[in-house]
Amino acid sequence: MQHPTKHLLPGIAGFACALMLFWAALAPFSVWPKETDNVQLPPVDPHITKALWQVLDASGFTAAPPTLDSKTLPDAWEPVALPHARPVSLLRQAAAAAPGATRTTWFKLAVPAPSAVAGPLALYAARIKTDGTIAVYVDGHLVHVAQQQGPLWSSARTPLWLVLEKADDGAAPREILVRLEHSRATQVALSSVWLGPTDALSWRYHGRQWVQQELPGMFSAAFLAVGLFALLVWFRRRHEAGYLLFFVLAATSFLRGLHFYVNFPIANDWFAWLTVNSLFLLVTVVHFSIVLLHGRTQPWLTRALIGATVLMALLTLPVLATLPNTPKVTPLIYIVAALMGASVAMAGGINAWGRSREAMLVAIGTGLATLFGVTDWLLQNNFISPEGWYFGAYTNAITFSIFGSLMYRRYVGAITEVELVNASLAHRLQTREAELELSHRRLREVEQRQMLSDERQRMMQDMHDGLGSTLISAIRSVENGGMSDAKVSQILKDCMDDLKLAIDSMEPVEADLLLLLATLRFRLEPRLEGTGVTLLWEVQELPALDWLDPSSALHILRIVQESVANILRHTRATEIRVGTAVAKGGLEVTIEDNGQGFNVDKELVDARGKGLHNQLRRAQMLDGTVDWKSGSAGTRFTLWLPLAPTVTRSV
Repeated sequence: MQHPTKHLLPGIAGFACALMLFWAALAPFSVWPKETDNVQLPPVDPHITKALWQVLDASGFTAAPPTLDSKTLPDAWEPVALPHARPVSLLRQAAAAAPGATRTTWFKLAVPAPSAVAGPLALYAARIKTDGTIAVYVDGHLVHVAQQQGPLWSSARTPLWLVLEKADDGAAPREILVRLEHSRATQVALSSVWLGPTDALSWRYHGRQWVQQELPGMFSAAFLAVGLFALLVWFRRRHEAGYLLFFVLAATSFLRGLHFYVNFPIANDWFAWLTVNSLFLLVTVVHFSIVLLHGRTQPWLTRALIGATVLMALLTLPVLATLPNTPKVTPLIYIVAALMGASVAMAGGINAWGRSREAMLVAIGTGLATLFGVTDWLLQNNFISPEGWYFGAYTNAITFSIFGSLMYRRYVGAITEVELVNASLAHRLQTREAELELSHRRLREVEQRQMLSDERQRMMQDMHDGLGSTLISAIRSVENGGMSDAKVSQILKDCMDDLKLAIDSMEPVEADLLLLLATLRFRLEPRLEGTGVTLLWEVQELPALDWLDPSSALHILRIVQESVANILRHTRATEIRVGTAVAKGGLEVTIEDNGQGFNVDKELVDARGKGLHNQLRRAQMLDGTVDWKSGSAGTRFTLWLPLAPTVTRSV
């Protein structure tokens, strides 16, 4: 639970539960009286605070008779003030009583003199405590009976509310008897009673009913719902025990509060065992939660809590009956639970001090819940007025609120952390992009410098091999006096053509062979005009050659130039036809003339035929081929180039 993202539970679910609770909180107030209500109050005080009472021994619980005349009861009435609660002897109450030994406590309410009232009357009492049957008689007639299931049943927290039938003469009741059956060791309790119009008293009943039972029940249900969600999350993330711990905490809190709002019959022994031991388990689970939050182990306290929880579960198990009369010893057992809760709160607060605010918050909540439980214990055992309020029902609300706030903090903290991480990642990504852009720009500069260097090297090598060697041969011939002026002129023209080709190969042609040939045509046409040779340009659209770079372009230009030069030197042709076509999975460039032709095989074998060999060598460097077909009607030269070279070409 130290990392925020490990304990994210749905803030939406918590908000929905809170909204549901807030909406339900408004429900009981709809029955409260308004200032405009036209209620006719009786001319007497509706609050009854005086009564007569007596206690009769019996041999067992008996059914309440349908009618009863108070004159048939012993004349042993004693005055008593309401609320009434006799002190309880816990040790005597916990001792095993004789089988079937019971008592009946009677209360005769001091009802004012009868007077006419408008509308129905209601009888309201905040609390009646007994472990037997509650019966209410009005003017000798049984109007209410409730069979109790023991001291842990919900009756002690359920207000008494009776709507009385209107008498024939419209007068108020003349006599009200309350009959309480209980075991001899149990002391009963009765709050003050209200008798008045239903509309005037309903808000008291509904308000107490809602505060003591309905609202705690909604808190427990909401807590359990979020706990079930945590259990589902744990099924997918078994390595995070915090989710399972949260579910156990919600489930035990729900079971602990069953006796506040349960409304169906249940065997008292098992009900007592369930509610009592869920309290011990709840204290132990809260201890584990605090330890998990502050991160400090407390082995001695942990072992003591586990030992006490297991031991109490075994001692109070109904089938073992180790502790007889378990419901009667429950008040003593709760003293042990209160000591455990106080120990967990104190030890958790000490270990969480200055280390974990969340653990400190849970420790404070545990202490507050323990204090609420102590006030309930005092109220349940008649140490304080029976008209007091049960705060123990809100221990679930405290637990739910504290752990809900922890979930909210974790949720918001996780979102904040994710936002910070995203911002950090965005900043790092921006920095990295800037670094990559700078690196890419530097790489482009290096590649550009390398390309320029390679191109210079290529041009120098090409000029050395072509133009340089030609000039050197011409210089030597001139120095030796073995070359005519016309020959020297021709050599210089050839050198100029080589230089122009080298320059033209540097021009961008965008993989367009026709554009490359057009540059050559621009160079050739002025020269051909002086020789009387006609150039026929018969080209067509061709696919792009992606591999066409300056080096490859120079090879193509020199192959075509060499072919034209051979025509001008040797064939005496008057017409040259240049054409292009797509053929054999590649491109063809054809050059035809109408000259006298030559012997191709002889020229290829003759070592002096360097021009043809140069064309053949350059075509092979381009993965292409050259072909000559010559006769008396002229010569046809074909250069075939692939659309995509299949081997690595050397430049």
